[in-house]
Amino acid sequence: MNGTAAPGQEFWGSKARPFGQAGAARKIAAKPEGREKTMKKTIPGKLASIPNFLFLAFCLLQFLPTKRPGEATIYLQIFLALVETAYLFHYFLRKETANVQTSGDLITIFYVAIFLWELFTTRLDFLDKLLFPSPEFILALLVKEIPAFLTGLVSSLQILIAGYGAGALLGISLGLFAGWIARLRRAAIPLTRALGPIPPTVYIPYAIVLLPSFKLSSIFIIFVGAFWPIFINTMNGVLSIEGRIIESAKVLNLDQKTMLLKVVLPGTLPNIMTGATIGLAMSFILLTAAEMIGATSGLGWYVKYFSDFADYPRVIVGIIYAGIVVTAIMYAFDKLERRLLRWRRLDAHHIK
Repeated sequence: MNGTAAPGQEFWGSKARPFGQAGAARKIAAKPEGREKTMKKTIPGKLASIPNFLFLAFCLLQFLPTKRPGEATIYLQIFLALVETAYLFHYFLRKETANVQTSGDLITIFYVAIFLWELFTTRLDFLDKLLFPSPEFILALLVKEIPAFLTGLVSSLQILIAGYGAGALLGISLGLFAGWIARLRRAAIPLTRALGPIPPTVYIPYAIVLLPSFKLSSIFIIFVGAFWPIFINTMNGVLSIEGRIIESAKVLNLDQKTMLLKVVLPGTLPNIMTGATIGLAMSFILLTAAEMIGATSGLGWYVKYFSDFADYPRVIVGIIYAGIVVTAIMYAFDKLERRLLRWRRLDAHHIK
């Protein structure tokens, strides 16, 4: 009262701070220590991760005598050393914890599969040699067959790009119109329910008879497989646009072309990409099936041709190569999708 603080006031005045300030002070005080602890834990933790232990186990496995000396090569050891090096670079340089964990999980699965494959073939010779060749032999054969694979890849991509591109172009265009114009939409919905679920492979006999070449028949089958998922998702995407966005655009007296290209198409883009992803996966399945039926080149033809001669090492190599190609294309497609829909990540960041 007379200018001197009471004992209790002095205590609270010196110790107590507003809640936010106290929390911030605790965070600032704890941050260097916590960061130091994190560094102490993470640096040895990175080296002691499960993928590194599995890589070490594979190295130790090499000291066991081989029971398939004719299949022994150095390709697998070199390949795994490159994989481990890339993994370590990724582990130490990337900052996103989720990405590092995901790459570690994938590398773990890969190492376990390679370890078991090597153990039960080369080291124990437990599996049939004709059906299950060793990983060293398969990797060496994969390198040897690269020229043939590149030739087949060109043939397969020509068919895939033509069929999928036509399906995507027509599916997006018609889907936008059908979703925007109510009369077209009422006519299109029964057609999608009747024709959409039909497997495109049932059209193969008619396509081979009516079209002049097998290549055109394959393009047509892939077109059908890609068209329906893209068309249906695009049409549903137009219907899912918020009404206030459409009403706001109508206030500006936009013409139909501007409305479709500047308002409806961007609003439908997430659904379009969903349909495009489904259509691309369907196109790969149909491409392989079509090539296995009547093609003279391509990835599907390679597997079918050598399976007829019971050349199972080349069948395995063909399957692995097809998986690599599909993974690479889907990865590029995912990057494109993330680029086109980057505004969704920005919105999620602002919401947080």
